Amino acid sequence: MLRDTRKMLLGSLKVCVYSKCIYCRKPRVLAIKCFKGSLNLQRKYSYPAGDVKSLRSIITPPISKIRNIGIMAHIDAGKTTTTERMLYYSGYTRHLGDVDDGDTVTDFMVQERERGITIQSAAVTFDWKGYRINLIDTPGHVDFTVEVERSLRVLDGAVAVFDASAGVEAQSLTVWRQADKHHIPRICFLNKMDKNGASFTHAVESIRQKLKASPLLLQLPIGEAKTFRGIVDVVTMDQVTWEAATGLDDGKIFKRKPLKETDDPDLLRDARDARNSLIEQVADLDDEFAELVLGDFSESFDSLPADKLHSAVRRVTLAQKAVPVFCGSALKNKGVQPLLDAITWYLPAPDECSYDFLQWYKDDLCALAFKVLHDKQRGPLVFLRVYSGTMKPQSAVYNINKNCTERMSRLLLPFADQQIEISSLTAGNIGLTVGLKQSATGDTIVSSKASAVAAARQAGRNVGSKHGQTSEAENLLLAGVEIPDPVFFCTIEPPSMARQPDLDNALTCLQREDPSLKVKTDADTGQTILCGMGELHIEIIHDRIKCEYGLETYLGPLQVAYRETIQNSAQAIDTLDRMLGEKRHQVTVELEVRPWVGETSATAPVIEYAENIYDSLQPDLQEAIANGIRISYLQGPLLGFPVQDVVVTVHAVAVNSDTSLTMVSACVSRCMQKALKKADKQLLEPFMNLEITVGENHLGIVLGDLAQRRGSIQEIQSRHDNKVVIASVPLAEMMGYSTALRSLTSGSATFTLELANYQAMNLPEQTALLRKMTGLA
Repeated sequence: MLRDTRKMLLGSLKVCVYSKCIYCRKPRVLAIKCFKGSLNLQRKYSYPAGDVKSLRSIITPPISKIRNIGIMAHIDAGKTTTTERMLYYSGYTRHLGDVDDGDTVTDFMVQERERGITIQSAAVTFDWKGYRINLIDTPGHVDFTVEVERSLRVLDGAVAVFDASAGVEAQSLTVWRQADKHHIPRICFLNKMDKNGASFTHAVESIRQKLKASPLLLQLPIGEAKTFRGIVDVVTMDQVTWEAATGLDDGKIFKRKPLKETDDPDLLRDARDARNSLIEQVADLDDEFAELVLGDFSESFDSLPADKLHSAVRRVTLAQKAVPVFCGSALKNKGVQPLLDAITWYLPAPDECSYDFLQWYKDDLCALAFKVLHDKQRGPLVFLRVYSGTMKPQSAVYNINKNCTERMSRLLLPFADQQIEISSLTAGNIGLTVGLKQSATGDTIVSSKASAVAAARQAGRNVGSKHGQTSEAENLLLAGVEIPDPVFFCTIEPPSMARQPDLDNALTCLQREDPSLKVKTDADTGQTILCGMGELHIEIIHDRIKCEYGLETYLGPLQVAYRETIQNSAQAIDTLDRMLGEKRHQVTVELEVRPWVGETSATAPVIEYAENIYDSLQPDLQEAIANGIRISYLQGPLLGFPVQDVVVTVHAVAVNSDTSLTMVSACVSRCMQKALKKADKQLLEPFMNLEITVGENHLGIVLGDLAQRRGSIQEIQSRHDNKVVIASVPLAEMMGYSTALRSLTSGSATFTLELANYQAMNLPEQTALLRKMTGLA
């Protein structure tokens, strides 16, 4: 049996050898042979390469052969199952993992295998027909939407997976919008074509209607539901069918042959119509293809070469004018190999994506840290996407966001929870680094501070300040990851005060891994407050603290994160006069607050200056004033929740020459609190978009329950034998709703929640909440 930390030096390549086989996930024995003093890595346990040469080519492929893609979808659409089949058919694994059995490669956390859901994104690298695919399997649950966000931030393309019986669902729409925000080309895979109620036509129509996308039908299913047995390739007019071999139905054996009229006249007619429609659709979107069709194939499309159509579809996909649509059943091992081909054909290579900041760095190193994992032996493992230059182990790098220099000790290639050590990481690749102690999600990594300064000068911007902080220009060169605000919070306590340092360390590590997790200390009680994206999110964090850090912590009751605002204008003046040592710090501030009336909420302070005030203030004084206003935004006057939708107008600032900027910020913050307390205060509560899929026989009781929860029904749709209820509900009324819904519908209904906005509470509800939270109820 091998030790987990044992390594083999193979030329310039170090290969980590683990005690579990990455194919069957079972213990294995040493399988290395020595020929004339050189080591021959055997296929039995290593990454699937027969010899050293092919292994090296996988680790450093040409950039045109790299595909950085993500699998995104609504929860339970089949993302992880699809990923598992991709790994199996590529030769990465020799065992078909199953979500229900808890033995999939990318769902390796204990919590993922217990619940059968994906919680954190997992990266895995494999080969397919000479292409290197860096694949990230993302969660589908709304509580972990930040995992999707930071994955899409560094990917070049994506595969959107849909349940063919449900079409576009709530979280499908959310992740699609995230991909739109990052301008990511994508292809669609209609999964579960074997499921009862599966409808290819309905699913395609939902993509067209709900996502406002133009689907390109490159495949047609042969049969649906129980009769589904294969697909028709519309581009080549071939039919592909999967037939079980003797005693083995793993989907590796399939037949591809031209579709003829003798096979199925109706299917051939539908395929011809689909191909003609596809050609017309692509010709409308691509001028080069339109000239070809009108010039040489205007009379008949039948003789149009498949490679010309392939090229045109690729151009249209990369331009994000349309999305190719494929179909299959990952669970039944049908349709995954053509999907892998489509990834290499239609999704972009890293050098086909344009990034504005690359022109400033040229061949210098520029990378983005997008994820952090903690390993007990090696410390933090930082996932990086390299955009330009080359990374090498044992080298120093500069973190622009943290304004610090760090040294990485090793570079690793990710294979879910296992890694292979490599000698370099070139542009376009995704890898892990060991040794970066300060780097976190969204940080920009370059070769040195001089490189960052040179890049900013190339961009015609000034870098640095006398306080050692990086300028906005540097951060704009490589945008980070947007982190949503948490909506739930609760107290968390260690089993004893002696374990408080252990709890603080665990929460620090978990915050680096999960940026959507926020931890703060209550100023009045000294308790540690845990803030998360939902009930499941908090539950997972609590479970991880117990399993990974051995702490039996206690959680307080789950509470909703409200917001505060004002309803009218108010003005205040405050003076701070204090002697510190031999210096007198004196500052007087006059400001006004009023409600924000914009179309969208303003969570950040909106700061204005009275006439002739702004120009007379030094930049560092302006920053101190803004900092004081931001501090006051953190705690409102009613219950201490964050403030939003407030406009602050600074009327006057008088500062003594010896006054420090810290004192200016303190005075501004105190003046803000005075002004907010003078105004009429208003609590805002989070409202959620709720989507419930329920049978018609339980619809009435579900609607009645929603009415009691202050829910507002927006629409009721029909989806085969079920009804889909779309509603808006206050988050405070959704505590424990999963248990309640199971009881009402005998476990047959499902639901999804997504934060919509914050809305003002009416006066009776606000008064009741104030009494409850201040202990007067």
